[in-house]
Amino acid sequence: MPVASQNAPHGIINLAEAIDHYFELSLYLLVLIGFGTLASTGGVDFPTIALSGATLALCGYFLAKRRRVVISDRWTTPLSIAYFAFFIGDYLLLSRSFLGATVHLVLFAVIVRLFSLRRERDHVMLAILAFLMVLAAAVLTVDSIFLLFFAAFTLIAVVTFILMEMRRSGRAANIRARHTSDAQEHRHLAFSLMRAAPTLVLLILTGAAAVFFLLPRMSTGYLGAYTFGTDLSTGFSDRVQLGQIGRIQQSNAVVMHIQIDGDTVGRYDLRWRGVALSEFDGHTWSNPRQQFLLPRDGRSFAIPSFGTKISENSSALLSGTTQSDDKRIHYRVLMEPIGTNIFFLAPWARTVSGDYRKLAVDTGSAVYDLDNQRAIDRYEADSEIGTPSASQLRTAGQDYPPPVIAGYLRVPALDPRIPRLAAQIAGAAADNYGKAAALENYLRTHYGYTLQLPSRADRDPLASFLFERKQGHCEYFASSMAVMLRSLGIPSRVVNGFRSDEFNDITGNYVVRAKNAHSWVEAYFPGYGWQTFDPTPATFTGASGGWGRALLYLDAAASFWREWVISYDSSHQLELGQAAVSGTRAAWERARMWARQRYDAMLKWAQRGQEHVERAPGRWAGTGIGVSLLFLLIGNAGRILHWIQDKRLQAHPERSPERSASMWYERMARALARRGVKKTAAQTPQEFLKKIDDEGLRRKVWDFTAAYEAARFGNSASDAQRLPDLYEEVQLTIGR
Repeated sequence: MPVASQNAPHGIINLAEAIDHYFELSLYLLVLIGFGTLASTGGVDFPTIALSGATLALCGYFLAKRRRVVISDRWTTPLSIAYFAFFIGDYLLLSRSFLGATVHLVLFAVIVRLFSLRRERDHVMLAILAFLMVLAAAVLTVDSIFLLFFAAFTLIAVVTFILMEMRRSGRAANIRARHTSDAQEHRHLAFSLMRAAPTLVLLILTGAAAVFFLLPRMSTGYLGAYTFGTDLSTGFSDRVQLGQIGRIQQSNAVVMHIQIDGDTVGRYDLRWRGVALSEFDGHTWSNPRQQFLLPRDGRSFAIPSFGTKISENSSALLSGTTQSDDKRIHYRVLMEPIGTNIFFLAPWARTVSGDYRKLAVDTGSAVYDLDNQRAIDRYEADSEIGTPSASQLRTAGQDYPPPVIAGYLRVPALDPRIPRLAAQIAGAAADNYGKAAALENYLRTHYGYTLQLPSRADRDPLASFLFERKQGHCEYFASSMAVMLRSLGIPSRVVNGFRSDEFNDITGNYVVRAKNAHSWVEAYFPGYGWQTFDPTPATFTGASGGWGRALLYLDAAASFWREWVISYDSSHQLELGQAAVSGTRAAWERARMWARQRYDAMLKWAQRGQEHVERAPGRWAGTGIGVSLLFLLIGNAGRILHWIQDKRLQAHPERSPERSASMWYERMARALARRGVKKTAAQTPQEFLKKIDDEGLRRKVWDFTAAYEAARFGNSASDAQRLPDLYEEVQLTIGR
């Protein structure tokens, strides 16, 4: 590809060229930070990051070498047209998303523009493209690292536009730059920018923070609707294939933070229900259950109980929970944007509160967000987490309601070994609870846990897990137990959600990560409803040691960013306003009490002082005079010190020729002023000489001025030593 290359001079020749060079450097840094912001989101594919990064590095190499490589116009236009055709294919076949294809288009435009800078508008367009990369990053991430990149981008953007305006104004004024060989002069430009730009950025960020926290806020940002789903969204949909939860567990990304009222030590071990799945075809679980709109009371939605009855021998058992006060919890959830419309709730949820217009629930007690204008981010809920005892569940009969029998006992065509194994494990149990507990314990103790997925799809995944591999992740354990329960005539279903085992004592929040995604089983017991069984062997997923503690501090910072920046809305404004009012009132009260205490103490001190003075007036009068003299000395310490230094310089002017010269010249100028020959501040010593009419005096002042300039500007110690004698000669001439 033909290019035009031009070598710049090795040294900066004039100020205009210095501005041009700094402008090109700052514009390149602006693009580089925009690219770094975009790359840090993790939402751009690796080949694109690698290719774009290598091209930017090459451009930086040319800039460091002061070389310009420019693509000719007859290549730029065809390349742009060709890429627009590629953009359509990228959108339809490669990225398959408008956002991903647009990010690729912006990166291509940045690279082409970097190597085709000719006119002023090209530089403006490149700055706009850099901002578009930051804008795309804002869509792709809500992580706190974005704040650091954005602050750096703002700093460089201020420098860039200052230099752009200096460059434009200089060319418009048509002022010829002054040539110089003094490189230090041009460094002043860089130092001035380093001082001015951070100040401007600080003012910008301060003003932006004031606007952000004070102006009314909508609950959802403008870019929130453009976030896209991930594996998490498919793992908690109404149709989940075996293995999807295992893929989610490969990630350590934070999914949500949960704060339970009154819990400061992390005493709960809860499962957070997402979706309950009832239909199984041997490979995929699905949920065909009908959804019902939830009644709304202000910001709160009441959640009904489905498929449950009140037990005859337990006065308040619904859906496997008790209604006693100590078993009811209230909690707040801060969700990351994972692309799902499922609320994750502790069993069994009774209310959900939040700024949502329409929620729905299915007969599996899964709660859905039907508000297209508000993605799930913050919500509060109440749940009853009490469970009946094992002895109570053993008394449950087999009088199942027809909907339970119809929907939760169907099994696909099974390997005949699976029902035989279920019957063998549960053979000694006399009741359904005993059978379920036996299956749960058997799977926990006879099979291993692993996240390694099969390299190829099994024709019968459950048979392969139970009789061949004998290891797997939670989906295989839960699916196997659910199917075996159904083969024994016990209604069951698989629930996908999360299990929380990491508590951050810094924030008081449970930290739920993608690796905490989990599947378990719920079995139905007449009179007690759905009860939880977890056949998966226990695994440790939390962090430990000093590194784990550091991660908790990082999580606390990210949690604050997510809560008070990304999810900041009118409710946060109200909370912040109330805290500010109460804090101001408390601070004012503390200040008033402090002032009152100081005033009382001062009165007591004055009274004691008066009594002491009355007892010994002479002694206190002497003390007062001494203190007054001390304050007088302290107040004039600067003058006294200056007088002492002058006396030393008069005795030894060679110790500091420059200061000594200035001191003697000022004394000489004062002496001449008393004669009527006054020197103005605008006059140079040579101009002042011409003002003296007396030829003899002018000759003496000329000798004094020559010695002064040699000492003042040449640091000549010998000339500094001559100044006292020359001053005396001037004095003698004046006195004649």
